[in-house]
Amino acid sequence: MDFSIRLGEQKDMQSVLDLITELAVFEKEPDAVEITVDDLIQDGFSENPKFKVFVAEQENAIIGIALFYERFSTWKGRTIHLEDLIVTKKKQKIGAGKALYTAVLKYAHDNNFNRVAWEVIDWNTNAINFYKSTGATYLNDWSVVQMNKENLAKFIQNS
Repeated sequence: MDFSIRLGEQKDMQSVLDLITELAVFEKEPDAVEITVDDLIQDGFSENPKFKVFVAEQENAIIGIALFYERFSTWKGRTIHLEDLIVTKKKQKIGAGKALYTAVLKYAHDNNFNRVAWEVIDWNTNAINFYKSTGATYLNDWSVVQMNKENLAKFIQNS
């Protein structure tokens, strides 16, 4: 393994944003990213950080990230949500994705979380097959529901 995994630092946030943008392009949503480096720094490194991020680093460059945060399940209690697991396209297939995934799962295990959950886009069969191969359960009978900022404002205004 010619890369290392470590917790991300403020100085890594431009690279984190670059990878988030790369993922948005891969998922056919190139204009969807609204977050900034300043947002990442403020939300990830304030007194009450909203997320943690592991980075995969090779030759002083960030080649992958696993961004996650704590949430609470009414059925399971303390849970981790893995928001994004990203490895830059040119560095895929070297084991960085699995190492980042393992780092999050080890963090959850070591810190006594009861579950780790995440979403995967239904056409990313490589990711789905990988997750299944690790013992993860693919819940194909559940759907993700979201409300964006504009629709949230409309709903509140009309309620």
